[in-house]
Amino acid sequence: MNYEKHEGNIVKSTVKKGISFGSCLAIVISYTAWKSIPWAILHGLMSWGYVFYYWVKYL
Repeated sequence: MNYEKHEGNIVKSTVKKGISFGSCLAIVISYTAWKSIPWAILHGLMSWGYVFYYWVKYL
């Protein structure tokens, strides 16, 4: 039973780090493309959605 609890903590930690990495990546891509801090903030809030949009639209 301890193993299941530990496994759940690993999944939660991974999801949290993945979300923050997605936000960071979206901000960097947005600022590089548009040179605008307000757009970078907005796209950072959109996180992985903006990353996938940019990938599909521009690559």
